[in-house]
Amino acid sequence: MNEKPKNPEIEDAVIQIRKIGNSLGLILSKELLARLKLKEGDQLHVIEQPERGMKLTPYDPKHANTMRIAREIMDEYQDTFRALAK
Repeated sequence: MNEKPKNPEIEDAVIQIRKIGNSLGLILSKELLARLKLKEGDQLHVIEQPERGMKLTPYDPKHANTMRIAREIMDEYQDTFRALAK
């Protein structure tokens, strides 16, 4: 149960799409950026959810899966890697 307490001001916030130069962008409040631990230049990954939903997250599921596979390989061949490191 490591969930942070919910902040109703952030949960009920509406993010508006705005024109920024020749592009469109989302403006995130300081409170929301702090809650997500994001800063300028950070990346958000878009994960499509059922029923027309989207999830924006700093967590990269592809990278996490790659790291999981790498850990499994390192565990399985740890003796080989140790011998190669000598």
